[in-house]
Amino acid sequence: MRTSGCRSTRTPCQPLTRSEERLHVGTETTEAGRARLRKYVVTENVTLTVPVSHEEVRIEREPITDTNIGDAVDGPSISEEEHEVTLHAERPVTETEAVPVERVRIGKETVTEQEQVSGEVRKEQIDTSGVEQPERH
Repeated sequence: MRTSGCRSTRTPCQPLTRSEERLHVGTETTEAGRARLRKYVVTENVTLTVPVSHEEVRIEREPITDTNIGDAVDGPSISEEEHEVTLHAERPVTETEAVPVERVRIGKETVTEQEQVSGEVRKEQIDTSGVEQPERH
């Protein structure tokens, strides 16, 4: 502890300087994390209903009458013959097509929030000893 050596009542003593610390708050930028977009493929089963048609054999029998007998006697009277028809049927077929449905991009924005910061500061105090304080009115 330093003393000023001032003991005389006639000469003024050197004043003491009282100091305090001030808390200064600022900000610094640091990496807080990372974000990324990643595109990947998933497969899902899609079920759709589609109408399909097919041909079926239909046998038509027509009795012989006096009006159509001319068509019936055209050809040999008894013979072996064969008639054939080709039957067709639709069947479902699938194909896929890639079509764009959405554009996605990644960006960032700055959001400012209020945050309380506290810290300790030191202050110098001055005590008096042996000095009587006059009362103030």
